Amino acid sequence: MKNHVEMLRREKGLSQEEFAHALRVSRQTVSSIENGKYNPSLDLAFAISAFFGKPIEEIFLWEGNSS
Repeated sequence: MKNHVEMLRREKGLSQEEFAHALRVSRQTVSSIENGKYNPSLDLAFAISAFFGKPIEEIFLWEGNSS
C-alpha cells in the first residue's frame, strides 16, 4: 500500500520523532509506514487521518488486484 504520510509530515515541518510522539508510536513505526514496509492498524490509520485532517483514502492508496 502506498501512502502520502511522509509528504504530509514534511509539509507540517515535523520530524519523524515529533510525528511519532503525537501519534504515540515509535519513530521506527513512522519510518516503516512511510517506506511502505508496514501497514498501520485501522486505529492508527484513523489517527493519522485525523492528525492531518484528511480522509484516509487521500493518505493511503490501496493497490489491490483490479481484476
